[in-house]
Amino acid sequence: MERKIIKQVQGFKTQDGAGVNLVRVLGNQTVEEFDPFLMLDSFDSINPSDYTAGFPMHPHRGIETISYLYRGYMTHRDSLGNEDMISDGEVQWMTAGSGILHEERLPAAERLLGVQLWLNLPRKDKMVVPAYCSIKNNEIKEIELENGKLRLLAGKYENNIGYLSKYLPIDYYDIHLFKNCSFKLKTNKDSSVMLFTLIGDANIAGKFVREKTAIKLSKGEYVEIKALDNDIQVLFISSKELNEPIAWGGPIVMNTREELKKAFDDLNNGTFIQTKISY
Repeated sequence: MERKIIKQVQGFKTQDGAGVNLVRVLGNQTVEEFDPFLMLDSFDSINPSDYTAGFPMHPHRGIETISYLYRGYMTHRDSLGNEDMISDGEVQWMTAGSGILHEERLPAAERLLGVQLWLNLPRKDKMVVPAYCSIKNNEIKEIELENGKLRLLAGKYENNIGYLSKYLPIDYYDIHLFKNCSFKLKTNKDSSVMLFTLIGDANIAGKFVREKTAIKLSKGEYVEIKALDNDIQVLFISSKELNEPIAWGGPIVMNTREELKKAFDDLNNGTFIQTKISY
């Protein structure tokens, strides 16, 4: 059975951090339809003043943040003592768990192009030990397709295995297709699947989809992606619906208002960080 589009979202321009211009594609108005995907921010600029202010140190609890930069640079520093940078084509994966403070800097580049995804953590894993890792280019398999290529950012594709998520199963692909070509992608029929048209308009599941649009698909065993008059780049993200209550307060996502209040009380009381390494 072919998957169909049940929701398209283009988002809105906004600022976050210390003044980073971005497009907020998914947020607290889309959590039910896109479960377990909470937030999706899109970055695309050739003007460094749009983003070099960066994201100063701030807290997270109850989620994972997954940043994919196809172009540009992002540096990371956190309360665990991690310091790292990714560049063209690489991924940062941070498990906030019980609580972490981190900052992200975006040095000037010829072009900043990418997304940050917030992935919800299951209720049983909300308070796991925080962790950080990066997925560098030498760990990312590029699989040749008949009419393009697939970059395996995480999960599995056919017999290929990439970075494996610890808490929720997730397959994350960066799919490149040549103009006027198509690709039929098999999917687990019960998975929660979304796509994001990073570069170029596309025809997906028989419908026209503009560039920089997130789409949620119905259940099914495959989806067909077609490029139109230009090459396209589409992000495919598949995981498992949680169907759990959500209490969302800024950078913290829990299951109940009581848990959310506890998180902010911890912030105010200086007990938010339970695992810390001094610099």
